[in-house]
Amino acid sequence: MSMNMNRRRVLRGMMNGAAVTVGIPFLDCFLDSNGTALASGQELPVAFGTWVQGLGFNPGFWEPKVLGKGYTNNTQFEMLNPWKDKINIFSGMKVFLDGKSASPHNTGYQVCSMGDIPDGKGSPPSLDNIIADTIGTRTRFRSLEVSADGGTSSWSRRSATAINASEPSPVALYKRIFGPEFKDPNSATFEPDPQDMARKSVLSYVGEQREDLLKGLGAADKARLDEYFTAVRGLENQLDLQLQKPASMPNCKMPTPVEEARLGADVNDALANGKLHSQLLAHALACGQTRVINVAFSGSGGGALIRLPGSTQNFHQWTHEEGIDPKLGYQPNCTWLMGKCLEGFRDMLAILESTKEGDHTLLDRIVLYYFTDNGYARLHTLDNMPTMTAGLANGRIKGGFHIADQGAPVTRVGLTVMQAMGVPMNTWGTLSNQTGKTITEITA
Repeated sequence: MSMNMNRRRVLRGMMNGAAVTVGIPFLDCFLDSNGTALASGQELPVAFGTWVQGLGFNPGFWEPKVLGKGYTNNTQFEMLNPWKDKINIFSGMKVFLDGKSASPHNTGYQVCSMGDIPDGKGSPPSLDNIIADTIGTRTRFRSLEVSADGGTSSWSRRSATAINASEPSPVALYKRIFGPEFKDPNSATFEPDPQDMARKSVLSYVGEQREDLLKGLGAADKARLDEYFTAVRGLENQLDLQLQKPASMPNCKMPTPVEEARLGADVNDALANGKLHSQLLAHALACGQTRVINVAFSGSGGGALIRLPGSTQNFHQWTHEEGIDPKLGYQPNCTWLMGKCLEGFRDMLAILESTKEGDHTLLDRIVLYYFTDNGYARLHTLDNMPTMTAGLANGRIKGGFHIADQGAPVTRVGLTVMQAMGVPMNTWGTLSNQTGKTITEITA
């Protein structure tokens, strides 16, 4: 190509006597010949996400009948067929209680996300935070959390008390990501915000006094301050990044501002808001604002829950009170709501797959870890936990497998995705939920 083309090239001109610049859109010439990396040879950054819904699916209706590669989706998962080659389904795995009492709608979530059973004495960080420590330290947002059902529930946390609350409002999410502090990574010019510089200066001054403050404190106060300063250090890192020109992200496109939507647990509202969230998160990933996302589509027992349109009875209540239809073999309303939750997941996959990056898509660059709280919500079981991965993580994950490992700890899935993200961890989990066995069939 005779022209000197690069990602920072802009078109310059005059409009009504004022100088204007227009950035060149994403072109194939900015990638290598395979469309898998930037022309400079730098790999497109891998991304990770969790997608959570409460109350799972019906045993016998979601598990594929065929094992290994080339499975056929069972009834409840048929809507995922378009992305079957990029999805792995895991069945038969369970949560071990080790003699502890089960918290019906917390234990399953916590073991899937933290490898640990809640005991009121604290907990380790969730796996998304562990992964963010590896891949998310050079982005504006270490992670982004959203919920679709109007609540702020989240299973992303640094500890039992340091929870990354979800944002239920798409409008608020848009303003947070693409508001005044957003820096276009493909802009030809960059000037740090003086307010960012001032805030960084203040935090640096506070940091110099930390050691003096810690002297003479008891262990509990030191632990509280350590947790606080960990959060402050995270803010310092964010401000450091705001003072630097962001790395170019050729596929970054500024999304259209979203309109205020009705927040609430009505399933139609949840689907509408969930789709807006997915679109904004896809833009945030494409623009390099974050590499870790967490989606809570619907809560379970204690959190917000989706409801049938026009009904005051929520999903959780239906699981307890609705009878099984003798002809269908399942609870009809519960099963309809399960399908609506899966529609939210389907919408996210469709959006990620439609976000093109050369010859590939954003779904090729990310891996989403799907988990839920119960194997069978009607009985609050913790065996045969429905889990999935979706996406290929830049080729680090293979797709199209059904893996059945009866009675194995569900933590095998979490350990596998953490290692695929480059986390230097050989074992994960506690007591009987601890595992050092990854799912090698799906790792490259």
